[in-house]
Amino acid sequence: MKKVYVCEDTITGMYSAIYDAWIESRNDEVGIELRGQMNQQLFCEYREVTEASHKAVAVEHLIQKNLGYNCYWDIYHALLSGDSLKAEAVFHVMQEARHMEDSKKVMEHLTNADVAKVFELSRKVGNEAHLFIEFIRFRELQNGVLFSEITPKSRVLTCIGDHFANRFPLENWMIFDKTHKEFLVHQKQCQWVLVAGEELNQEMTERVSDAEAEYQRLWKGFFQSIGIKERTNPVCQRTHLPIHFRRDMTEFQTLQ
Repeated sequence: MKKVYVCEDTITGMYSAIYDAWIESRNDEVGIELRGQMNQQLFCEYREVTEASHKAVAVEHLIQKNLGYNCYWDIYHALLSGDSLKAEAVFHVMQEARHMEDSKKVMEHLTNADVAKVFELSRKVGNEAHLFIEFIRFRELQNGVLFSEITPKSRVLTCIGDHFANRFPLENWMIFDKTHKEFLVHQKQCQWVLVAGEELNQEMTERVSDAEAEYQRLWKGFFQSIGIKERTNPVCQRTHLPIHFRRDMTEFQTLQ
């Protein structure tokens, strides 16, 4: 009977499910489902996974040692995607690697459906994170904190944290992921941290400084004034700046 491991949609949760499946059923047909995104199947044995950090660390070390760091980052990025079968695909990639002479070349085996899936998910997450690095707009609040809201499809906060920490090392800033209700928080001259399970004080985030209000007015005016109506090309605009990203960008907020 096929065993299906049920876990939370977090890195620790999915690595914990992979850990349990690897210990108990590494040679068997295995499924990994995310809690809240399950598709019930007949003739399956469902097992609830206990999330634990030591399981996640053990799986990370296993992947890095046997599949290599490049494969590890492909897997990590794939697990940040919104695909409900991502953890199961990662486990099958690990099973596939066991049958290869050089397991560190497993991501080159794109004829395997699960390898191809992990590769594609990793690429999508990487591309989305790259776009957010360009499109994120901060606003200065009255308390001096630089704040931004984004609506990503994937959990990209950890992918962009180092970029903004290097760019604004002397600033207190925060990026709020509205999709997954997570915060990327940076205190000046410190490392960024990921925070989950907290509520956003919307009223406070709308209190911008006087300088910020003026800069927003000037930026929106500049954005509107440089456009040439006769040369408007919506298709070209969407190619360079997809509509999905515009909802949280300052220059589009008065154009909706």
